[in-house]
Amino acid sequence: MEFKDLKIIEPLLKAIALKGYTVPTPIQEKSIPALLLGKDLIGIAQTGTGKTAAFVLPILQRINEKCSKGISTLILAPTRELAAQIGESITTYGKFLELKHTVIFGGMEHKSQVEALEKGVNIVVATPGRLLDLLNHEKLTLKEIEYFVLDEADRMLEMGFIDDVNKIIENLPKKRQSLFFSATMSPQVNRLAKTLLSDPIHIEVATQATPVDNVNQQLYYVDKNSKQKLLHKLIRKNRVTSALIFTRTKSKADHLTMFLKKYDIPCDVIHSDRSQEKRTKAIEDFKAGKIKVLIATDIAARGIDINNISHVINYELPNEPKVYVHRIGRTARAGAKGMVYTFCCAEEKSYLVKIEKLMKQEIQVINHKYHSEQAKTAEGKNAEPPVKRGKNVEKSNKRRPKPIHKSNRKSFSKK
Repeated sequence: MEFKDLKIIEPLLKAIALKGYTVPTPIQEKSIPALLLGKDLIGIAQTGTGKTAAFVLPILQRINEKCSKGISTLILAPTRELAAQIGESITTYGKFLELKHTVIFGGMEHKSQVEALEKGVNIVVATPGRLLDLLNHEKLTLKEIEYFVLDEADRMLEMGFIDDVNKIIENLPKKRQSLFFSATMSPQVNRLAKTLLSDPIHIEVATQATPVDNVNQQLYYVDKNSKQKLLHKLIRKNRVTSALIFTRTKSKADHLTMFLKKYDIPCDVIHSDRSQEKRTKAIEDFKAGKIKVLIATDIAARGIDINNISHVINYELPNEPKVYVHRIGRTARAGAKGMVYTFCCAEEKSYLVKIEKLMKQEIQVINHKYHSEQAKTAEGKNAEPPVKRGKNVEKSNKRRPKPIHKSNRKSFSKK
């Protein structure tokens, strides 16, 4: 099946062709026809399956055909990066349509976002905190929303946005088309879906927590103090062209960046202590190939959607197994092959055991110069991290907007 077989209008087909796409991904093939018919939908899909286009294309088509005026569509995303990338997709696929959209998230001044809303838009893409902030200040209304999308619902809940999401839902009209996307379907996610959807179509295109088939995973047992040497050797020896490196902490991400720059390896770093402007520039430079290595914590990397990442390197293993699956899903997109290097020292062995149990497979162990038998054979307390938690662990500290009283609404423009 090709995109032209999905009853997509010509302006959208033209934009899709410019991107070089002709064949829809499984979730696009299954979702688009149902969404064009106005059905509610719940989609279970891993990162990199093409789910953004699966909802952006039919929404653009429906808005265009109905000649909807004002804000008719709200798309909620858990992170600034994901919201920005959804906005980019709307720009790309809506290239030949006269529709307007804006992206709203924290870390940017209110004024420019309010001005964009005042000029008039059809689609708002937003993170929950900033959207509630603007709602409290009566800078927009959601009473005319016809299409509502909740993207990456599982991450939304993990980051503590459930209360904000519920408040936003209270502001939506009962009659609307709702789309719900999640990588996993936990009981909590399922409960949220039931409050949002009416007789939804259920689409699942990949087994939950299953890695991409085209990913070649390699495991390196290594002592903690030898990780930098191993990383340098792998990057140099294997001629890595675009690598996303994950750490658990912000301090480790910074130290690793300084280490790679010392060897003239073009790189940058993103985490919550960096300004939104610097994070955006780092991602844009990585996309453009100006840097070949991007170091990130898991919180900061949420929502990064880049097609040509050749390598994912787990410099530090995550303490949650499903986070590992999210990480490796950043490579091997659109049918391409991908490589994953995973470093494991003794105190991370317990994390590795849980990861392999979740994936129901053992990762291939690679012999190398810095191999650590101690890490490979670690058991019990020796296979666990110290009890004391590091101060620089990346947290999803969500700032909740305070209720705005009429008496102080005048101060909005000064904030």
